[in-house]
Amino acid sequence: MSKRHDVAFLGDMLDAAREAQAMAAGMTAEEFLADRPRQLAIVYLVQTIGEAARHVSRSAQIRHPEIQWIDIIGMRHRIVHDYVNVDLERVWDVVQSDLPPLIAALKAFVPDGP
Repeated sequence: MSKRHDVAFLGDMLDAAREAQAMAAGMTAEEFLADRPRQLAIVYLVQTIGEAARHVSRSAQIRHPEIQWIDIIGMRHRIVHDYVNVDLERVWDVVQSDLPPLIAALKAFVPDGP
């Protein structure tokens, strides 16, 4: 896969991570666990991050070991294939703990858009 494609997928990851973080801003875990529409939206965005990560070339993944590729793609697989048992507390933890460093890492090599 060309570098251009990798950058596009990395940009998709960054966009979805930022949107998930923005949707969760100002919420407590309890509010998130009580808000089904927001749960669905954030789970979808986390799934999108994993789907985009799945399409990043292996060579780009190797060049960016600071990103937890296996965990991100694994979370996507878990959401897609075991959707009945999505652990919403784990999703909340991902948004609160894992997305900030992911966003910082992605910003380092994804050009800013317009």
